[in-house]
Amino acid sequence: MPVAQTRLEILQVHKFLQCVRSKDKAQIEKLCSNGVPHLVNYSEPEEGETGLHLAARVNDEEMVRFLLDLGAHPNVIDLKGRTAAMRAAEFGHVQTLEILATAGSDMKIKDTDGKGILFFCILPTSRHARCTAIVIENGAECNNTSNDGMPLLVVACLEAKENEDICKKLLDQGADPNSTHPSTGRTALNAAAGSGSVEVVKAILSKGGNVNTPDKNMLTPTHRASMRGHFEVLQILASYDADFGCVDVILNTPVHYAAEGGHALCCRYLAQRGAKAHMKNEDGLLPKVIAKNFGFKDALKECKKAEKLAKKIQTGGKLPTEPWAVRVYDWANARQEELSKKFMEMDPEMNEVISKDQFYDVLISFDAPVNEEDFKKLFQLHDKMKENVINYSDFLGAKKYVHKTYLMSAYAKKDKKKKGKKGKKKKGKTKVPMPICLGPEGDRTERGGPPPVFIERHVPFTDTGRFDRNRPPLHPIQDDSAWYLSHPEKTYINVNDAAKMGDLDSLRQAFIHGRSVDVRDKYFKTALMIACGQGNFEISKFLVDNGAQVNTCDNFKWTPLHHACLSGQLDIVQRLVEAGADMNAQALNGGTPLMRAIQTGSPNVVQYLINRGCSVQLENRKGDTAMDVARWWADPRVLQIVSDKFETIPTPKEGKKKGKKSAGKKSDGVKRAQSVPPIPQGGLISQPSGTDSPITTPRERKGSVLRAASAMAGGIEHQEDITYIPLKAWSNVPNTMELIIKKEQRRQRYGDGIDFPDYRHPFNENFMKKSEELGGVDSDDD
Repeated sequence: MPVAQTRLEILQVHKFLQCVRSKDKAQIEKLCSNGVPHLVNYSEPEEGETGLHLAARVNDEEMVRFLLDLGAHPNVIDLKGRTAAMRAAEFGHVQTLEILATAGSDMKIKDTDGKGILFFCILPTSRHARCTAIVIENGAECNNTSNDGMPLLVVACLEAKENEDICKKLLDQGADPNSTHPSTGRTALNAAAGSGSVEVVKAILSKGGNVNTPDKNMLTPTHRASMRGHFEVLQILASYDADFGCVDVILNTPVHYAAEGGHALCCRYLAQRGAKAHMKNEDGLLPKVIAKNFGFKDALKECKKAEKLAKKIQTGGKLPTEPWAVRVYDWANARQEELSKKFMEMDPEMNEVISKDQFYDVLISFDAPVNEEDFKKLFQLHDKMKENVINYSDFLGAKKYVHKTYLMSAYAKKDKKKKGKKGKKKKGKTKVPMPICLGPEGDRTERGGPPPVFIERHVPFTDTGRFDRNRPPLHPIQDDSAWYLSHPEKTYINVNDAAKMGDLDSLRQAFIHGRSVDVRDKYFKTALMIACGQGNFEISKFLVDNGAQVNTCDNFKWTPLHHACLSGQLDIVQRLVEAGADMNAQALNGGTPLMRAIQTGSPNVVQYLINRGCSVQLENRKGDTAMDVARWWADPRVLQIVSDKFETIPTPKEGKKKGKKSAGKKSDGVKRAQSVPPIPQGGLISQPSGTDSPITTPRERKGSVLRAASAMAGGIEHQEDITYIPLKAWSNVPNTMELIIKKEQRRQRYGDGIDFPDYRHPFNENFMKKSEELGGVDSDDD
């Protein structure tokens, strides 16, 4: 490869390349005849590109032929060691590559990185697949390895899903199925399993690839397929006796990775094939915990079943299907077409029956994973009549020796049941769906602000180098941080979220600036309802004191008292009742606050409501009274309180005469006299009830002298307000001692479990216990 070095050579090469770009053949011939000898093979000094490289890169077939006729050498390389054929293969120029191959281009040349021409062909297009076939036909090496040790087949298998034709072509031409990258230890099968290509995985295994070879992190092909949820790849690996009980360097099993990705079917399949779902990883996490943390409910359910099955296997319990039968089924399921064809060759009468010896010979010829003892068990299951024959269709269906939950049909999506014929009604009660009313968040507020349900979040603003929660400023004027610190950006929070988190400062700041205390979210809930439901007495008291309505309803017609009774906090219930809350308000399903307190299991709240005179005889939509609800939830303390109240209710008297007036009621003709307070002399008094305007009395008229004196005295009494208002006042951030006291109070109110992540409010705890007793919820569910 002559490289242009002198000024004359550089100028002529650049002129030559310019003519190649513009396809000026006459000028090219003139330069080659009168210029530097062998100019057609000279390369420019920056990248080493020759005219043939340039023509091959842009797929100019005519120019490639023209340059070859002028003496261009097909094996000339650039400064990176790339030939014109490599450049054509890189861009998928099939026609140009064919011309260069015919001209004798050497397909075994490697560039400066040690990569042969096949490295440039690995791209997911049909043109690159055709280029691969051309270079292989012309002697390219399929086991080429780059200078860093990366095998060609591993590179192709990294994107095997898109490069299936190229990968299979390399394997057919003798590529090593166990090619491994030395620095990472990743094999071609490992890469193909991660990409999800069933065809390439099957091709590698059929060529002798090792199914259980791990990489440097001990990640096997099973781990890789589980990460991406490639269920069909796992089936192929199982048919070649893959070890599903393997763990990597951080003790993750394949089930851990399947749970992390939310692949429920993979979790079930791995557990049935021997994965260790009961093992914790290096972080002490079980697969079910990982699925729960990522919010995959289906995977969580399968992981719990897998954990039970793994423990059963470990303790030697009896499984639905023996391991040898599962191995035989997986092996036969992956080779159904080949086995069926072979069985039919031995069955000329096509009655789907062959002899025992024929059946055994077929299994041995296909190298089935079954020994003599297992074969006897398998044959006995299919030949119960002892006729010494076997129905090979039954064998391929596997229903006689494998439990139905292990079959692939158990993993298929089930079709929805068709509706019954018109005119026929299904038996049973008709379920009317509960209507859920949702409201709009509202229009934006003035100056483009968010809807009213969002309020400005209060951010404590001070110099943390001078003040903190344990070193507050002694006087507002002492904290001048706002004058030299950058103000924090304005952020917003939902008013109900602020109530839920106990953000009293944000609520106070919003109500000071005129925001309504009864603003609702899309579920028509107010901040008072949220605070009562969370059992936050401080926030609920603040909202009630600031005028929050205590009898508003949400979309299910729950009042704040319903939510307070559900939290089970007596002080909040007392504050609402004292503020005028309706103790007999009924929700959409007819439930009263008393029923909510009974469901929570709060005897003190139940006793308080009964003492205050709430009705225990109101019925919900099911026709149940408070007594029926107490019996259902079966809290003996609450049941005793309600039962005692029912015993004190007098039974209605029979035969009561009509028209008899009840005691205490006055006749319609008698009106209660209204006393009007005496009117004081001079001034305005409040109007009595029932009047339309205030009652006024004439004032004494002052003389002009007195009026002048009053005006002069008023000027003397006027004082100028010199109160200092700081730019930003210190937020009352609780100090460490106050936080400890609050934590102690929370523990006294809710119990010691409030500080743990698995804590549940009383109603949720009672509901889960009741569901577990009825068998509707797994005991491990949270």
